[in-house]
Amino acid sequence: MKKYIPFVNVSDNGIHIERTSIECPYCHKIHIPEMYSAIRYKNGNECFILCECTDKDCGFAFTRVYNIRKEEFMDIIQAKLKSRGFNDEVEKLSPSFVQIYNEAYSAEQMKLSQITGVGYRKALEFLIKDYLISLHPDKEDCIKAKFLGNCIKENISDAKIKSVAQRAIWLGNDETHYVRKWEDKDVSHLKALIDLCLHWIEAEISTRKLLEDMPEGKNR
Repeated sequence: MKKYIPFVNVSDNGIHIERTSIECPYCHKIHIPEMYSAIRYKNGNECFILCECTDKDCGFAFTRVYNIRKEEFMDIIQAKLKSRGFNDEVEKLSPSFVQIYNEAYSAEQMKLSQITGVGYRKALEFLIKDYLISLHPDKEDCIKAKFLGNCIKENISDAKIKSVAQRAIWLGNDETHYVRKWEDKDVSHLKALIDLCLHWIEAEISTRKLLEDMPEGKNR
């Protein structure tokens, strides 16, 4: 049976849509949702349908995309999560870090607190190891296989990066262990330490490039 759904944003009267069952994105029960209104999308072929779960213990509202020409539902609209942008140096240095960090950031936005810190810890490992590989490409296999703590201790010479990265590892490891050692610290502190690592790594890379472009001998 079709139901008439009025458009709220265009002069068209509305559209008749077949009432079909769907899995609620909140309670995950199969039901025929209520449909209240439609917003026609700018391409003219699709519209957004405001729906409500009919389960008495749920009742949440959600939005579905309906293809007018094909007369079929497409997707359930989910909120678009934010992503963090990084400068070109970081993107080039470690694209894997950028990807893993933003996956952890997505988990944080979805309140998945038990896996968020683990994701940031993994992102940190890729950042540090990719940074070291950029400095010592001849040691790539060794760096990849080595424990991150040993990489920081044995391969990082910059004192600021070393001290900040060590502390980031302490908090990152806490996110993976059953018993926490740093009970007064949380994911926000881990993220702050990762930011400091990024800051000092970016500064070291920029300084190194400047010195390479302006060698002392050229001024004599």
